[in-house]
Amino acid sequence: MDAPPRSNPLTRGDPLTGLLEGPRARGAFMIRACFDPPWGVRVEDRAPLTVMLMVRGDAWVMPDRGDRLHLRAGDVAIARGPDPYTCADDPGTVPQALILPGGECSYPDGRSLPGTMDLGVRTWGDRADGEMVMLIGTYLWQGEISGRLLDALPPLLSLGPDVWECPLTPLLMEEIVRDEPGQEVVLDRLLDLLVIATLRAWFARPEASTPAWYSALADPVVGRVLRLIQDDPSHPWTVVTLAAKAGVSRAALARRFTELVGEPVMTYLTGWRLALAADRLRDSGDTLEAIARQVGYGSAFALSSAFKRVYGISPQEHRSRAA
Repeated sequence: MDAPPRSNPLTRGDPLTGLLEGPRARGAFMIRACFDPPWGVRVEDRAPLTVMLMVRGDAWVMPDRGDRLHLRAGDVAIARGPDPYTCADDPGTVPQALILPGGECSYPDGRSLPGTMDLGVRTWGDRADGEMVMLIGTYLWQGEISGRLLDALPPLLSLGPDVWECPLTPLLMEEIVRDEPGQEVVLDRLLDLLVIATLRAWFARPEASTPAWYSALADPVVGRVLRLIQDDPSHPWTVVTLAAKAGVSRAALARRFTELVGEPVMTYLTGWRLALAADRLRDSGDTLEAIARQVGYGSAFALSSAFKRVYGISPQEHRSRAA
């Protein structure tokens, strides 16, 4: 009987845990939006991920491409950037404000909108007790969200209270308007929890559209190979050794893996290792040499070459951008 794969600190728990461990907000843009109809806001901030939690009233979220969403109290929506979209009380309402990168606000014609709609600490709109109240949290930088997670999401998703119940709403309502030392850190962590809770409920739906590799985990052959790769990425895997572990021929594994996952075994292994390296560059102070060993590369040079070929930037540039 094969010995169980060695535990690796880069991967923990079930595959869903590995997918959801990515959100790491750092000084995220969070506001409580309060409006009376008619209202409309055009969002062109190019943020990688934004979550919208409806507290009161309703709203339409309308991407430039794709289906629009009608949100009601208790609903939550997640928009995956960088494509723009419009939020409004009605599909026909003309936007009165434009949200640009970094949370900068302006009129649709480009004129600055400094302070015009400020209602106090992290509160924005017409009046603090408006007919519509929405909590909005935005990750400002790509490095705050795992690329593997973004790739697994549709451009726009939503869940209603019949599918999930959010215990964080009262806490977020209380914390978002506080002005105390360390409050940004508190809100960052609450945003991470909100996103993880939402996505866990999203992927738990019977009709959920999950990544091909996630669905392939149910296959007795490909699932075993995926777990071997995910649990021990530093091992010098080849198609031959993985096929032997799975109890099939090299040709059978290559054919079955590509059919179920959508890419060859070694292509997936490379992508997994580089995704782990990207996360470690963002979240740790480990040297490139140490990270290379952790994810299965023989040297920092080998990791750097592969990383730049896939991501288009060097590991050092990726770390600097994430910081």
